[in-house]
Amino acid sequence: MIEISNFSFKYRESDQPVVSGIDLTIPDGAFVGITGAAGSGKSTLTYALNGIIPHCYPGDFYGSVVIDGLDTCDVVLTDVSQVVGSVCQDVDSQFVTSIVEDEVLYGLENFGVPRDEIEGRVSRALADMGISDLRDRVISSLSGGQKQKVAIASILALNPRVLVLDEPTAELDPASSQAVFDLLARYAREHGTTVVVVEQKIALLSQYADLLVIVDEGRIRFADEPAKVLEHSDELKRIGVNCPRSTTLMNRLRAEGLYGGASVRNVREAREALKEVLA
Repeated sequence: MIEISNFSFKYRESDQPVVSGIDLTIPDGAFVGITGAAGSGKSTLTYALNGIIPHCYPGDFYGSVVIDGLDTCDVVLTDVSQVVGSVCQDVDSQFVTSIVEDEVLYGLENFGVPRDEIEGRVSRALADMGISDLRDRVISSLSGGQKQKVAIASILALNPRVLVLDEPTAELDPASSQAVFDLLARYAREHGTTVVVVEQKIALLSQYADLLVIVDEGRIRFADEPAKVLEHSDELKRIGVNCPRSTTLMNRLRAEGLYGGASVRNVREAREALKEVLA
């Protein structure tokens, strides 16, 4: 679904590339988590996925980014947006209407979706995000978590093949963050949608991602199954990515020869692993 080859990009006002030599293949239907320290280049990578780069931000573009067979440099942004749906970190800046239903309708009308399909798409998108009861609400009256779900629903109504989200839980509490990820994971399974999430919370990403990508100083440091990436917790800490303490504990026990299993992602997995260690 996504093929990034030797991709580098330098913003016009910058002296150095923000990302350099990126190679990444993402299969159709994968759930991908991208994380890294602040300023590592992960947001720039998402701009390349949704076509914002090169179509909106001027700069020096090298390599290629191909989405579902479309080279983002060879097609217009409208073509990319019919395949890739994006939700930015500041969802308030993304809203263009004041009512939930109108927000979901907006994209459908812009893309000329036939009238007889619109009601079904709106209802389905709201239901997929579990917010059917918010349909007539004023967006400004919603909580942060509810706004995030409205923003995602407005994109899902367009039936994207790829969904790209930039820190969708940055302002949410742990319970709301997990609820958003639960909904995204369920939607991806049911619809075969490729989901790419940029997120600081590596513990949350590791619970849901098929592929975990670590970006460091504009390059990909790791791209593998979460358990394999988490084996490098000491190195991740050095580059500004903090793993769960349960992961760090079990990795230290492995280094001491006291544990031989896979890296753990949470307290529950650590508890089960410790039972083996202490048996």
